[in-house]
Amino acid sequence: MSQQLTLTPTQIVGELDRYIVGQEKAKRAVAIALRNRWRRQNLPPELRDEVAPKNIIMIGPTGVGKTEVARRLAKLAQAPFLKVEASKYTEVGYVGRDVESMVRDLTELSVNMVKAEMMTRVRERAEQLAEDRLLDLLLPKRTHEAFSSGSLEEVTPDASRETTKDKLRAQLRAGRLDDRIVELETQQQALPMIEVLSGQGMEEMGIHLKDMLSNLMPTRTKQRRVRIAEARRLLLQEEAQKLVDMEEVVAQAIRRAENSGIVFLDELDKIAGREGGHGPDVSREGVQRDLLPIVEGSAVTTKYGIVRTDHVLFIAAGAFHIAKPSDLIPELQGRFPIRVELDALVNQDFVRILTEPENSLTRQYQALLATEGVRVEWKPDSIEEIARMATLANERMENIGARRLHTIMERLLDELSFEAPGLSGTEVPITASYVRERLSKVLEDEDLSKYIL
Repeated sequence: MSQQLTLTPTQIVGELDRYIVGQEKAKRAVAIALRNRWRRQNLPPELRDEVAPKNIIMIGPTGVGKTEVARRLAKLAQAPFLKVEASKYTEVGYVGRDVESMVRDLTELSVNMVKAEMMTRVRERAEQLAEDRLLDLLLPKRTHEAFSSGSLEEVTPDASRETTKDKLRAQLRAGRLDDRIVELETQQQALPMIEVLSGQGMEEMGIHLKDMLSNLMPTRTKQRRVRIAEARRLLLQEEAQKLVDMEEVVAQAIRRAENSGIVFLDELDKIAGREGGHGPDVSREGVQRDLLPIVEGSAVTTKYGIVRTDHVLFIAAGAFHIAKPSDLIPELQGRFPIRVELDALVNQDFVRILTEPENSLTRQYQALLATEGVRVEWKPDSIEEIARMATLANERMENIGARRLHTIMERLLDELSFEAPGLSGTEVPITASYVRERLSKVLEDEDLSKYIL
């Protein structure tokens, strides 16, 4: 069992605190949900299947961390994670996507995740096989040919094949052959160009035409002239794929999707409401009824096989400014027993967001400009000033939460980022006056300069 799944709720919250400021109630809710998965795995088999996940609805304005909480939780749990917008689905018969497509997408992500993990495990063996194939390409085809290069010692034709191979191997590992050109034979699948013009749901059909044709069409080979460094990468990938058992990948991926998958269903408030079947929003309740069996637990056909959603964790989110969770159909409400309200961000939250997380924006911009040799030093008063401006901007215009910081930081450092290549070796202190000077000009169009001067 993954080490991450054995974390206690307190430890999970502690991990989330490294990246997300505040929102303690939301962190507690998802930490309990994740820990319950570990608890379920330790139940007797006859009881294990009866324990359903307690799905969560996060209620709060945009930019307060709803998506980030779910995404970080999935990364912590090493679980397949899919974010979808409820508003892009429509009930059958209307233009839009079939709700079952989210399960197919989740399964695809799970397969890719497991495949990448298995390829990492066989990497050492794949590197040996790729190296052997490269050596076969480098060895002379006729015994009287000598392998030579202007910058390398010559391998004489009198040397035995093994001796020659050992010398080439040493040169290859030392990187002395990386610029040499070799002819590499790569495999290509000959697939015809087919364009399908179709209506709703056709892109999600369980039978994938391309996969069917790939089994019928012959595999062609193509000669390519590439450098050794590129040939090594191509051969490594090819050999790793050969060593991976795809049947085992699919079996593990389906188990992981079914037992550890997390679907983040955003904009749930956009489909809330029961209009009675009239007007342009006729499909809202239809989408809810189509979502219901997926959330309750059903079997969905994917190209990898049947995937059951009984134990997939669904985390829904929405601002719910106009609609309320109680506007959802009762059956769907019952499948989301946990409701968590996230707090709107205030000035002090912005200060913490800019300083506390390991990947804070201030650290990101410091690192980006350091690549140009420019050292940026954030003074404490500059952080306070940026936070104040973000708060004012959200009050005066649309409240977009922490996303406002991205806009302000980009505008603040626009000139410095443009001039950075010519400022190598320079140290730039960012102070409150620096912030006011830069932003008083660029925010004039938004009529905010009188608030920040």
